[in-house]
Amino acid sequence: MIRFILEFLFLFVYLLVSIFVLLFCLLVGLFNKKACNVMIFRFVTWGFRCVTFFSGVKLTVIGEENIPDDRPVLFIGNHRSIFDIVITYGRMKHLCGFVSKKENKNLPVISLLMRHLYCEFLDRDDIRNGMQMILNCIDHIKNGVSVFIYPEGTRNKTNEPLIEYHAGSFKIAEKSGCTIIPVTVNHTEEIFENQFPRIRPAHVVLEYGAPVETASLSRDEKKQIPAKVMDIIKETYLRNQEITFD
Repeated sequence: MIRFILEFLFLFVYLLVSIFVLLFCLLVGLFNKKACNVMIFRFVTWGFRCVTFFSGVKLTVIGEENIPDDRPVLFIGNHRSIFDIVITYGRMKHLCGFVSKKENKNLPVISLLMRHLYCEFLDRDDIRNGMQMILNCIDHIKNGVSVFIYPEGTRNKTNEPLIEYHAGSFKIAEKSGCTIIPVTVNHTEEIFENQFPRIRPAHVVLEYGAPVETASLSRDEKKQIPAKVMDIIKETYLRNQEITFD
């Protein structure tokens, strides 16, 4: 319970400070919008790293060298915990947007931060909204900003490696020709969800798979991308789930 209280106190202070950071960044944005977004990006990634630290997470990272440093990519990940985005986004080195559920659009302060991080709010029940989200993400990538998305659409609360995923998410890569980086996390649900509302230390495994190139693929080959990437994530999850720690 002590860790939960520490997290709560940190987040409370962090959100208060965020108001002043936002005001300053918005002022900077009047002259240089990208500089404003970069400053907010640095502030948010720092905050996520602090949350990870206070949670007592021990993190094993595999394959981070697979992330290209010279171009935007589409990160495709499995989703088991609210800590998935905290841990993965906290390690981002370059601007990256992510797709979030529409409910987060109404969160005070947080939604403003997210808007400046190129985030897209998805209404799962609105097909038109989903199509527009894909188009917006394609624009982000064309403008040099990576995108992170969870094709499962919601947290996996089962014992299965993956739940049903939405292949439409992969249209972002198919239409932009960008590289896909499969991202697999193990044990994040052990931090919070498994003993809500307590927070417990966990040893999390985060693995970035080999890049999946899409630019030179034929139309038929592009149709196989969703199954190929999700199979990579599934195999990686099962392999890393067997890792034991002292």
